[in-house]
Amino acid sequence: MAAYESSRAAPFGAIAIFRLVQVVNEKAARFAAWNDARVTRKSLAKLSDRELDDIGLCRGDIDLIGR
Repeated sequence: MAAYESSRAAPFGAIAIFRLVQVVNEKAARFAAWNDARVTRKSLAKLSDRELDDIGLCRGDIDLIGR
């Protein structure tokens, strides 16, 4: 009968690669959020004051919404 050890710890290199992937994913998520906010601010800035008023905003609200 053969025994199989399934609780063996991962080698250090695998842990380092996993951590690197986590860091890269976090950076990509932050960049995507920043880019979405930038696109939103840019789109709202193109609207006229009347159009902003129609949706209940003023020019001063654009930066707050983009954050």
